[in-house]
Amino acid sequence: MAATAREDGASGQERGQRGCEHYDRGCLLKVTPSMDSSLTSFRQAPCCDKLYTCRLCHDNNEDHQLDRFKVKEVQCINCEKIQHAQQTCEECSTLFGEYYCDICHLFDKDKKQYHCENCGICRIGPKEDFFHCLKCNLCLAMNLQGRHKCIENVSRQNCPICLEDIHTSRVVAHVLPCGHLLHRTCYEEMLKEGYRCPLCMHSALDMTRYWRQLDDEVAQTPMPSEYQNMTVDILCNDCNGRSTVQFHILGMKCKICESYNTAQAGGRRISLDQQ
Repeated sequence: MAATAREDGASGQERGQRGCEHYDRGCLLKVTPSMDSSLTSFRQAPCCDKLYTCRLCHDNNEDHQLDRFKVKEVQCINCEKIQHAQQTCEECSTLFGEYYCDICHLFDKDKKQYHCENCGICRIGPKEDFFHCLKCNLCLAMNLQGRHKCIENVSRQNCPICLEDIHTSRVVAHVLPCGHLLHRTCYEEMLKEGYRCPLCMHSALDMTRYWRQLDDEVAQTPMPSEYQNMTVDILCNDCNGRSTVQFHILGMKCKICESYNTAQAGGRRISLDQQ
């Protein structure tokens, strides 16, 4: 399915050097102990009395996280004046960022960003290409409106592959058919090893074409005579249905939704004429 909107957003640097590996900006954030701070040219972080280009650079070098909402001061990379967080330097008119959010204190080049009040952070747009699902509590692509399975506050869960945050991650999230989220990069790595959601075992993509190929392989691979009348109870991971089907080593197809994403639920059964 289509991806979610990703968070926009990040280390120290030499005078005049613009931005970092994470953001293009003309200021540093000032980090001040026991004081509120903000971001701009060089943002002042409100915790350790240091200057960092962004919160990610700060977090990668410190044993604590920078609260983006508490940043109050920044330092211009050109004139080095420390000042209130704002879009343009009050001393030399350096533009700290083509885009500036005075809530998140995000400075960056223009990427069609927008601040989502419900998410509480800035996202990369354009805004008109996304909507905020109130139940999932996440901005999703417009083509998913009314066409995705909602899971309450799903983005507040960590990625089940890497166990890292999804909601504020700068990596795009991928929405699975079951409604669970994975980082797009984690999803792509997962498909190299399997096809099922690591949380609920539902198929993570449309497997119809592969199931039809498996139908042909099953038809062309007869089981030995002693297994030809053996049936087993199975549970389907895709429709959650239970059915009794003929055992086959290559796979056992759900009678309800015709998926091979199934698991044996009980012991085997042998028809009476073979006992």
